[in-house]
Amino acid sequence: MSLRLKLNLLIALVILTFTSTMLTLELMGTRRAVSEEIEAANRVATQLLSRVTLVYANTGSPALVDFLHRLGRVRATEIRLVDGSGTELYASPPSPYKAGREAPDWYSDTILPRRPRQEITLTDGAKLVVEADASRAILDGWDEAVHLLIAGTIALVLGNALVFWLVGRATRPFNRIVRGLEQMRAGDYHTRLEDLPGREAGSMAQAFNRMAQSIEDNMTARQEALEARSHLEENRELTQFIQSRIEEERRDIARELHDEMGQAVTAIKSMGLSIARRDVQSDPRSAEAAQLIVDTADHLYDVMHSIIPRLRPLALDNLGLEDALDDLVAEWRRHHPHMQFELQMSDLPDAPGDSFKLAAYRIVQEAVTNALKHASAGKIMISLRGTEQFLHLTVEDDGSGLAEGWAHKRGHHGVRGMRERAQALGGELEVTARDGGGTQVVARLPLE
Repeated sequence: MSLRLKLNLLIALVILTFTSTMLTLELMGTRRAVSEEIEAANRVATQLLSRVTLVYANTGSPALVDFLHRLGRVRATEIRLVDGSGTELYASPPSPYKAGREAPDWYSDTILPRRPRQEITLTDGAKLVVEADASRAILDGWDEAVHLLIAGTIALVLGNALVFWLVGRATRPFNRIVRGLEQMRAGDYHTRLEDLPGREAGSMAQAFNRMAQSIEDNMTARQEALEARSHLEENRELTQFIQSRIEEERRDIARELHDEMGQAVTAIKSMGLSIARRDVQSDPRSAEAAQLIVDTADHLYDVMHSIIPRLRPLALDNLGLEDALDDLVAEWRRHHPHMQFELQMSDLPDAPGDSFKLAAYRIVQEAVTNALKHASAGKIMISLRGTEQFLHLTVEDDGSGLAEGWAHKRGHHGVRGMRERAQALGGELEVTARDGGGTQVVARLPLE
């Protein structure tokens, strides 16, 4: 049900209630006035006729009839004179007031349900009947009630028509608001409402425009966020592709160093040893130079073998993540004998992918390298623990900890690289202060 129809029904109910109340009051007032008038007129007429009857008692009915004809009609009273045999000798003439019209019987019975009646018996047996007749007063009341009903009907029709027009005019701006909402629901978030007439409609239009602007800003921000997320995903894919290409190049370089360069250095060393042994007696200076070449080849071989694990841990391809980390920790213990290294591994996946193995290896390698460079630690603890869905990786040290505001400073490319490796696999990585001092790097890598 529309608001306009509800208001029209309400106005109609109010007008009907008011008209019914007025009709009821009119009916009660007419009944009270008629009753008082009838009672007073009947009492006066009865007393008067009683006196007249005494005067004309000796002259008989004809003289009384002559008097009644000269008296004429008495207001609100019907007078009849009948002889002893019941023949009507006289009846009051009809009232000229609104002659020929009568109120409905139900209305008359409602106004005056009982009509007073008096009978006076003359000496010759005739009877003078005095009866209340309020038909004219009742007709006046009926006419007033009809006029009131007509006025109420006109007021009902005109009032409803006026309310219908006024409500339609007042609610016309709401149709614009509804159309605006429909456009918003259809996805047209640029919809705005002009200034609408009326304080309420104007306030609703302003609230609608603020809501539409907020939604548009929200949708714009959401679109920008989606685009940024898409760009981020593309950047991550590109980063992952670049990292995989770099790792492939590192692996190729490491193999070249191990195979080609290693054989060349071994050959140089063998030739140097041969020359040194051959000329140790005949040409000491040549033997000394050859020994220098041998020592340089040994140094070059050691440097090459220290570079190869940093480029690409060959054990990672040949033996797996667990053995590769064992070799890496053994290398750190050899180069840093004054420090303690703990490595704990449990429930590692049986056959993780190359990207997964490499990411875990590089995160451990970078985290320990940062601790060695910056933490001044005496102990570094490495833990890898596998579950059904994730590999939990933790690297902790007991060093100086994180500097205040370190996350907002520029640099930290190593931390960024570790986090990108974890995120490229759908995981996460956090660097936080360790309870009791030091730093901890915690990564969670999904196994699938």
